[in-house]
Formats: sequence, structure tokens, C-alpha cells
Amino acid sequence: MRTVLRTVNRVLLGVVGLVLLLLGGSVLAVGLGAPAPSWWIHGGRHDVLLSDAERTRWRDAGWWWPTVLAVLAVLALLALWWLTAVLRRRRLSEVLVDTGDGEGALLRGRALESVLTTQSAEVDGVSHARAHLTGRPTAPETRVRLQLEPYVDPGTALHDFTAGALSRARDSAGLASLPAEVRLTAVKHRGERVS
Repeated sequence: MRTVLRTVNRVLLGVVGLVLLLLGGSVLAVGLGAPAPSWWIHGGRHDVLLSDAERTRWRDAGWWWPTVLAVLAVLALLALWWLTAVLRRRRLSEVLVDTGDGEGALLRGRALESVLTTQSAEVDGVSHARAHLTGRPTAPETRVRLQLEPYVDPGTALHDFTAGALSRARDSAGLASLPAEVRLTAVKHRGERVS
């Protein structure tokens, strides 16, 4: 699902960027004296965007300008929401740890990621591991990628990871649960020539 959203986001960004580039480039070109394209809405470089007749055409209709302003405000809010969604950090920077005395402590997310990565790489048959924390500080989640050696049973490696590294990380942080999305891939070794 995330890859679909990423693809849709990139396609939308590309289309919006291309439209803005074409419109902005043609406005700049016409303003600098280039002949106006056939699809251009004005005839020359001294034309204004809205003439007096176009601007006052809907003056008697009381609904026109409030509707235009409302649509523009909605578009601006959607653009701001999209910008914050793109710029939002995907990684969790801190985890709230319950210390048991009614207080709490903050654990750096990178520290927990580092421990999870190190302990995951120590599981038998795992050649490389990488962990990322997501979610909220009070309810963290983790995404783990494990590269397995060809001889390892994936079920056994997954069981060893959940019973070992994941449960130790959950217990040491004092979390009730630590949901994990684990992606298992096989290491690709290059073939060697034997003579």
C-alpha cells in the first residue's frame, strides 16, 4: 500500500510540476516578447490577466466571488496538507518509556533502532539487518529487514528474531507491545568459477 501511495504522490508531483512549468514558462516567454502560443488566452505581451470586463462580469452575482475565494482557500489548504504529508518525518525520534513510578523517560529512537539492528544481525543465518521505528512515541512500531543466508529456514529465522531481539527490545523499553513488520530477503551470492 505504501508503494502505491509513493507512486501516486510522485506522479501527482510530476504532473503538477509539469503544468506549472509549462504555464510559468509560457507566461515568462510571452512577457519577454516571444509570440504567444496558439492555446494562450491572451493576444500579446501587454494584455492583463483579467480585463475590467472579465473582472466585473459577475459583479451582480453575489455568489461568484465568495465561491472563487472558497475554492482557492480549499486548494491552498489541500496544498499545505500535501506539503506537510511529504515533509513529515517517517522515523520515530523518541519513545516514551514507562519507568513504573508514575513518571516517564524518553528513549532516543535511533538508540533503540541500533540495538534492534545489532541484535537482529546476531540471529543465526542473518547476514544483514536493518530496523526503523515508526508510529507514535507512546505506541511505537518497527520495520525490520533481514537478509538471510541461503541455508536458513525463514520460519526459524523469524521465530528466533521475534523470541530474541524483538522481545528483548520490547521488554527493555517497557512497552506492552511492539508490532513489527519483518521483510525477509535472501542474500544473492555471485557465482564463482571452478576450474
